[in-house]
Amino acid sequence: MSTAGRETAAEDHGRSELERLRAELRDLRARARVYPLISQAQGILQERYALPDAESAFALLQRASQQHNVKVRTLAGALIRTPRPDDREPLWFPRRVRLPEPALTFTTAHRSGSGSRGAVLKAVLGTTLTVTSTDMGNVQLSDPARGGLRIEQHTGLTADFVDFFAFVGEDGTSCAQAARDVSQVTIREVESDPALAEPARTAILAAGSRACHSVPLTTDSGQCVGVVSAHMDRPLRGLTETQTKALGVVGTQAGRWLAWHDRTVVLDALEHLHALGRARRGSRHRRL
Repeated sequence: MSTAGRETAAEDHGRSELERLRAELRDLRARARVYPLISQAQGILQERYALPDAESAFALLQRASQQHNVKVRTLAGALIRTPRPDDREPLWFPRRVRLPEPALTFTTAHRSGSGSRGAVLKAVLGTTLTVTSTDMGNVQLSDPARGGLRIEQHTGLTADFVDFFAFVGEDGTSCAQAARDVSQVTIREVESDPALAEPARTAILAAGSRACHSVPLTTDSGQCVGVVSAHMDRPLRGLTETQTKALGVVGTQAGRWLAWHDRTVVLDALEHLHALGRARRGSRHRRL
């Protein structure tokens, strides 16, 4: 092999190794974001139902998660936030009124009967990208434990972008502003808009985004429970009134549905988890 060939091969190997290390770092950060939450939930279940080990606690979480199509992370967070059940009651929420599922006019995903939050969020993102004529975007949901927003659904964005914006605080991005002000926010030019913090601007530009538009997902009471954002590969003059109105409908309907999901499907999963714990108190279990 010639000297030039060896140098090219060495450069290719170096790039490949760098990407491998970056991917490994992204994975470690993702695990670090989730592990403390699940670990805390396991400790609660061990104490509450006299389980012999953390593995048995995770097995119960996993069973309830799969039964109700709720992410283990979501179920663990709800378990930690919700006051413990009365040990004398067979039901965790004995006086709960189960509300009907809200209608969504932009998708039929909710009619499957599965209560799949992932399917609805995918439809929210797909509809938003169709309205804004782009193929890059993401959906973030409010993080009750930490505040801020965490990415739940995305498409067309780089792994580095998703890693950088896995969790977003209260300032420096269009999504943070949309959540804070509970209003739609347009960044017409990423390169020059003063609303963006410099690290965020750099990460967005590196992903190929030159403009973005963020829409809050709001409940009937006006609370923001998430944000959907569309990213464009060119500067944006602005959206039309028709586009803004269509996105507003998506935001209000999705927010209403997400609030219902938290009050209904997630509580169903917690109820099931409680029933499993009571029935298998003190027993050892294996994950599925």
